[in-house]
Amino acid sequence: MLGESKMQGGILVVGPSWIGDMVMAQTLFTVLREQRPDVEIDVIAPPATLPLVSRMREVNRGIRFEMFHGQLGLGKRRALGRALRKNRYRQAIILSNSWKSAFLPIHAGIPRRTGFRGEYRYFLLNDIRLLNESLMPRLIDRFASLGVENGQTPPELKYPQLIVDESNQQRLLEKFSLGMHRPTLGICPGAEFGDAKKWPERHYAELADNAIKMGMQVWIFGGPKDQTTTRQIRSLVSPVNSEHCTDLAGKTSLLDVIDLLDLCRLVVSNDSGLMHVAAAVGSATAVIYGSTSPTFTPPLTEKLEILSLDLSCSPCFKRTCPLKHKNCLNELLPERLIPVIEKHSSAS
Repeated sequence: MLGESKMQGGILVVGPSWIGDMVMAQTLFTVLREQRPDVEIDVIAPPATLPLVSRMREVNRGIRFEMFHGQLGLGKRRALGRALRKNRYRQAIILSNSWKSAFLPIHAGIPRRTGFRGEYRYFLLNDIRLLNESLMPRLIDRFASLGVENGQTPPELKYPQLIVDESNQQRLLEKFSLGMHRPTLGICPGAEFGDAKKWPERHYAELADNAIKMGMQVWIFGGPKDQTTTRQIRSLVSPVNSEHCTDLAGKTSLLDVIDLLDLCRLVVSNDSGLMHVAAAVGSATAVIYGSTSPTFTPPLTEKLEILSLDLSCSPCFKRTCPLKHKNCLNELLPERLIPVIEKHSSAS
């Protein structure tokens, strides 16, 4: 075990590249902050996830590191690591199991480098943890375990809570002419991982029609890559209901989405990063599972509904359906969500 004197400097966390994983990483930041209230916690991450740390009270600073997906970029990692030496970090915590993610901290001169064993990282890490999947079944359990001494049990984990910017909320309501005269259903129909996680567009459109008939309005969320999906959903909504359905995909930043999801009475989502964002702002969340399972990365909220058919072929954890039918999602019909919509459309 490294001595306590080596734990007095700041901590650099090499953060995840996926939105949902970064939201869940807040459990680690909370563990670190509770143990050492005055410690400086900096997080290095790519542009896709870095904005999230600005909405986490536990983090002092986010550091941008831009790389193309799959790019090794050892020269850039080495250069940034050397530039960070002036910060005199005493510990680095590497959340990814890849070899390249552990490369930067050693060039930053960080004496203690903590992470799980993986991809021949023995000479890059000196505080190597072994992963016991039975003791750490969820990703948040694994993240949190890196925040305590090897062999110790983390304290009771707190669910992520993202800060909401109320002034930005008002700006967005005005910018997109969004009213709050009806309770809002947010839908997040994208899935970066692949089609096997996407509930069909026609089902989302029928869900929107049902919600609008029950007195709600619908906001559709997503990034630029989701616009084909969201436009199709919007086009399938009944013309009589379309005035109460707004497609926001590609028009908002990630921070904007945080603030707008906070205004939603209910959010229905695929297993995606925005699912975790919705849970972390406190919205009631209903999640549709097909090829994946809530066991490893569940939405971290008490206000949760899980919808799944639990077919014998699922979860398969594939990007596309290996059986070519995607019955786990196609046969999960919108009518399953009517009781959920009724509960939240009538709630005060």
